[in-house]
Amino acid sequence: MLTLRKSEERGHASHGWLNSYHTFSFANYYDPEHMGFRTLRVINEDRVNPSRGFGSHSHRDMEIISYVLEGALEHKDSMGNSSIIRPGEVQIMSAGAGVTHSEYNHSDSDLVHFLQIWILPNQIGLKPSYEQKMFADAEKQGQLRLIVSPDGRDASVTIHQDVNIYATILDAEQQLDYQIKPERYAWVQVARGSVMVNDRLLKQGDGAAVSDANSLTLLGQERSEVLLFDLA
Repeated sequence: MLTLRKSEERGHASHGWLNSYHTFSFANYYDPEHMGFRTLRVINEDRVNPSRGFGSHSHRDMEIISYVLEGALEHKDSMGNSSIIRPGEVQIMSAGAGVTHSEYNHSDSDLVHFLQIWILPNQIGLKPSYEQKMFADAEKQGQLRLIVSPDGRDASVTIHQDVNIYATILDAEQQLDYQIKPERYAWVQVARGSVMVNDRLLKQGDGAAVSDANSLTLLGQERSEVLLFDLA
């Protein structure tokens, strides 16, 4: 079964410097019908104005992933990390027992556009950690590139949860098939472009929950970038 979460139905917050769309309940947007899917708790699509951002704030017991689509995101945290995240790079911060961080648009002239993803950890009170890696477009073109996994295999970043996240870039008419193992679930998020997921059309910002299925077919309708979550 495939259940669509259409882009235009998401929660929306506009703060002048921040334009944010919430796939699931977040902050002042509360929707009891959309509280997450399995251990996937948050997918926010954020656009932040030049030289603006999120000041220092705290998190705990959450796996937080940033996936930049355009621009450059500046990150600093209480673990001593200071970095710039650009398109193609994946950052994961395991908040664990508690961490403080800030996120700013590194540019004084261009927007930064990114997805922030939160996944519930498999343990609470873990030691906070941080990891960031680059995945070139060539690694994702026409194939599923593993970018996040519980064991860090294939040079992916490591998450404290039984979740595998893949990224792909598809041109028009490019097709990928993915087998879903028994008692596993999937979430598909279209970061840009449009794709057919089985027999359903998903456009930029759309997501889909997949349950009780043993396979997925992704067919590009135009040049598109897609994230596929394989969830317990």
